[in-house]
Amino acid sequence: MVDKKDFESMRKELERLDIQREAIIKKSRDILADSKHAIYAVHNNDLKNGRAMLGKALKDIEALKVSVGRLSDLESVGAFSSAMQEYVEALLFLNFVDNGKLASKKETMANTEDYLMGLCDFTGELGRRTVLLASKKQFKDIENIKKMVDMINGELLQFNFRNGELRKKYDSVKWNLKKIEDVVYDLSLRGQI
Repeated sequence: MVDKKDFESMRKELERLDIQREAIIKKSRDILADSKHAIYAVHNNDLKNGRAMLGKALKDIEALKVSVGRLSDLESVGAFSSAMQEYVEALLFLNFVDNGKLASKKETMANTEDYLMGLCDFTGELGRRTVLLASKKQFKDIENIKKMVDMINGELLQFNFRNGELRKKYDSVKWNLKKIEDVVYDLSLRGQI
């Protein structure tokens, strides 16, 4: 009446998926940590270490993408998405500090939503960098940051973000831009820009 082998097969399948899901979560934590270390290194002008940490994260991402690609059910693991967003943020930050350009979505290997979320968070790092650069009197770099965040905001204005996490992250871009504009305004009042 009940095919016990069929149920046994399904149970084993779910157990395998759970083991693989746990492995993805663990590796995602490593990617997240390496990406955070890369951001910290870039804030401290240690681009060599930032590149090394991102290289380590990239190897883990590539390995996970192979696993996730075969296991479509695991693609929705939240830890992997969070790790990708942090990686995007770190890569964008390093790339901008290193050469003044914004890395493309394709260069980050992220899906659209993870790229956009990381991009929004990247503007927060630029806000932090603005304050640091102001204390070092590196005013030209501050103007470049303001231009970058303003251009990102202009591009994101073209999207129709619905309420949700991406909308909240986009709202933070506007606040980061205002923070940077306030620093620029303050410096201009002092005659430094």
